[in-house]
Amino acid sequence: MHRHHNGLKTAGLFGAIFALLLGVGGLIAAGTGNSAFIWIFALIGVGMTAYGYWNSDKIALRSMGAVPVSEAEAPWLYRIVRELSDRAGQPMPRLYISPTQAPNAFATGRNPQNAAVCVTEGILGILDERELRGVLGHELMHVYNRDILTSSVAAAIAGVISSIGQFLAFSSIFGGGSDEERAPNPLAMLAMALLAPFAATVIQLAISRTREYDADEDGARLTGDPLALASALRKLEAGTRRAPLAQSPRLETTSHLMIANPFRAQDVSRLFSTHPPMPERIARLEAMAAQR
Repeated sequence: MHRHHNGLKTAGLFGAIFALLLGVGGLIAAGTGNSAFIWIFALIGVGMTAYGYWNSDKIALRSMGAVPVSEAEAPWLYRIVRELSDRAGQPMPRLYISPTQAPNAFATGRNPQNAAVCVTEGILGILDERELRGVLGHELMHVYNRDILTSSVAAAIAGVISSIGQFLAFSSIFGGGSDEERAPNPLAMLAMALLAPFAATVIQLAISRTREYDADEDGARLTGDPLALASALRKLEAGTRRAPLAQSPRLETTSHLMIANPFRAQDVSRLFSTHPPMPERIARLEAMAAQR
């Protein structure tokens, strides 16, 4: 499906976050004279990744209170998703509806055989069928592009770096390692403890934004209608502003899966957003339509 270079950008971002992990690992090994802590943090990260990836559908659906919907209850939904799945040559995902008026949608699942697509009651109330088809094409491409695995790995590595950063902060304050000549400057360790988690989070969010651009582009190709998704994004931007979800730890772990940022916009840098700016996404889709 890919005819763009966002895949290369994702690979480059992963290279950066791995390099950061190796750099922090090297510092902690030098500071303590013992690399065992690196392996402990890494194993914890791998375990958390495996659990989150394997149970991603259950966690996300439960966080939104989603309920399965039958074909008799939502025949138009099944018709659209079945058509797009057949066009992509992929299995039909399970379909859910979340009983919230906040307009949004997300896809989850560890692979196309175990995928689920969820739409909220709010999005069904503001989109027409053509726009809904555009949104569903976007969500299906998240599954087909294995974005759940990508985001799980990025989150796990960022979590490991944050844990190591906390250890470095502790070591810099209370001392670490018995070889004083070999130990790095405590101020350098403290600086790394603060900057490494920050950098890891920024890279993780950049990966998430890149995958959104990919899903927009690939989803528009799947439906053959970039302007439908552009129109849906325009309505979703206004709809999420009118009816945002209340922030909570439970929903924050799911928000990056959604097609639109579900929370109230805050005066913070775009650097900390899991989603690209809507005007940029819409502009890309409109340019894509103009080239057809």
